[in-house]
Amino acid sequence: MDFRFTEDQLSIQSIARDFAAKRIAPVAAELDAKGEFPLENIREMGQLGLMGIEVPHEYGGAGMDPIAYVLAMIEIAAADAATATVMSVNNSLFCNAILKHGDEQQKQKYVRAVAQGEAIGAYALTEPHSGSDASAMHARADRNANGDWVINGKKSWITSGPVARYIVLFAISIPGIGAKGVSAFIIDTALPGFHTGKIEPKLGIRASATCEIEFVDYVCPKENLLGPEGKGFSIAMGVLDAGRIGIASQAVGIARAAYEATLQWVRDRKAFGHPIGTFQMTQSKVADMKCKLDAATLLTLRAAWLKGETEKHGGRFGTEAAVAKLTASEAAMWIAHQAVQIHGGMGYSKEMPLERYFRDAKITEIYEGTSEIQRVVIARAETGLR
Repeated sequence: MDFRFTEDQLSIQSIARDFAAKRIAPVAAELDAKGEFPLENIREMGQLGLMGIEVPHEYGGAGMDPIAYVLAMIEIAAADAATATVMSVNNSLFCNAILKHGDEQQKQKYVRAVAQGEAIGAYALTEPHSGSDASAMHARADRNANGDWVINGKKSWITSGPVARYIVLFAISIPGIGAKGVSAFIIDTALPGFHTGKIEPKLGIRASATCEIEFVDYVCPKENLLGPEGKGFSIAMGVLDAGRIGIASQAVGIARAAYEATLQWVRDRKAFGHPIGTFQMTQSKVADMKCKLDAATLLTLRAAWLKGETEKHGGRFGTEAAVAKLTASEAAMWIAHQAVQIHGGMGYSKEMPLERYFRDAKITEIYEGTSEIQRVVIARAETGLR
């Protein structure tokens, strides 16, 4: 692993940092309070290449590598985790799934629109009664006389569900054989039979619209089957490996924002006639925050680097992605917690962003595989036992 970033990587990082400072940070608190989706910012991010960082140029993307994606994600997440959530789903889950498993027509039609910010993508795996046990889904896809797929069922906690034009969906097409009967489909939400439910009133990342979706005799054209029939579950799990790098990056961004706010606070805030940063207990917290932040950052970059190497030479990066996601998400929660504590009453006030960082950090320990699931993934890989 080369610790020196390339000019292209530094360029996309700079673009993301500049956009985050000028367009995202100034409205983050307001959008959080209103629960308002940042549609215009998302469209502009697509025009800047931030919605398809790893998407090749021929499909409308920036044509960069996983490390460039991590660097840009951190910058966006440090300004607003909700916007970073939308960016992560578009890049890691939607575009990545179709790039890896789609045919040429699917890539041109669906990846291009999302990568350029003309449409928003989503990823639908979770159901109301199946969270971590994703193979226990009930959504069904049955062939009709024309060979198209008729889909019925519900999915829950779908990020960007209320605004997505296209969705990568997983449903049972071969009943009775569990995960081996799951297939993946590309959904156009403009077609009849697609319905959105209530928008979830979330604790954090409130500006990222999340809802339940339902399919009632939705006819999915046969050409929108993604990958071979019956391979949907393996597609879903492989895509989540990439997604975990995105969430780790998001967690690093949240953690960095909380840490940097804390540094400024301990320099400026005085108690008993001295800056509180001169007190040993505060210094201990700052040192631990720094160590956790650096560890999370480096492990996330390692996972991204290995993903890039895997794409070139083969192999796997799932364990490293799980390590990064687990470490970064728990570091974000711990650092945000300490930041609120160090800020005292002001950390608990909505006049400062610390309480938002605290609320936003929590979801990184839950979605795209809880911390408990990450530990299962890591332990199984290390021991060889299931």
